[in-house]
Amino acid sequence: MRALILETLYEWSKKPYQKLLKSNPAWNISAQGLLRYPEHSLGFHLACFLLKHSFEIQPKLESHDVFHVLTDTGITVPEEIGMQFYLLGNGKRSPYLFSVIVLGGLLYPDQWKLFRKAYRRGRAALVFHQLDFLKLLHQPITKIKTTFLIH
Repeated sequence: MRALILETLYEWSKKPYQKLLKSNPAWNISAQGLLRYPEHSLGFHLACFLLKHSFEIQPKLESHDVFHVLTDTGITVPEEIGMQFYLLGNGKRSPYLFSVIVLGGLLYPDQWKLFRKAYRRGRAALVFHQLDFLKLLHQPITKIKTTFLIH
């Protein structure tokens, strides 16, 4: 039930968030287009993530899936919340992030160990949440993770 609550809130808020709060341009690329990047690149790994989970790129929200790829974070609701804790630890601040953390923390008090671990991992990494990932799609994923200490 608690997962359904958060998933419903996400679906209701996604479109207004994209239109009103995200000013970055959409990437205008598909998962199939990302498959054309070199095999060890961020773009190729992003394509594999999207295809594995039958996802499509969400315009203006592309970095969210990049965060999954770089941090090796799963897609369950607690893992999604954990990723927001990771990003908080990495210095990201947004109303959306804070709302997920507050609601997620309240609905998943049994997952605080996961959330705390994710936050610490984010603090240990060099700040990367603000990068222009579109320009990094051709870069080897291991180079990005090593450069920014992403574990």
